[in-house]
Amino acid sequence: MSAITLVFAVLSAISTFVIAAVVIGREAHRLDAVAPRAVYDPDEATEYVANHLPAETQARLTFDELRKLLILHMRWMHEQGLQPSDVIDRKQDIQSTLVVGEETLTAYLLGKSDETKIDVLDDVDVVHVVRAHLDYFDAIGAVGPSASTNDL
Repeated sequence: MSAITLVFAVLSAISTFVIAAVVIGREAHRLDAVAPRAVYDPDEATEYVANHLPAETQARLTFDELRKLLILHMRWMHEQGLQPSDVIDRKQDIQSTLVVGEETLTAYLLGKSDETKIDVLDDVDVVHVVRAHLDYFDAIGAVGPSASTNDL
């Protein structure tokens, strides 16, 4: 093997490494700026929440009522700007802090359940639905960081 061949082999190895490092670094930076793709499947969410409810709540809520409560929750999130319509490869641009508390959401769902004729026999059932639904969001990676006491 001649010296020229050896020099070209070393130069091509170095240039291949540099090109790969630049491309991987650029893509890592791009993906870091893009919101993670958490896919919400209504059927999967309903099944997950139903399976994670206490037996008493499962006995009092029908599957259809549960699904309607989850849809109301998603509508509330949309009203708060947490469920924008164009999220594919969108940069994270939330400017203000929004704390989603179980109490606020439970009160909203209790009020809307009366308006939409969902028969909630015990208010604690809505509390359990909210907790299980938030657990589902956590399971699919759709939950942001926990709020600090300064945010509260």
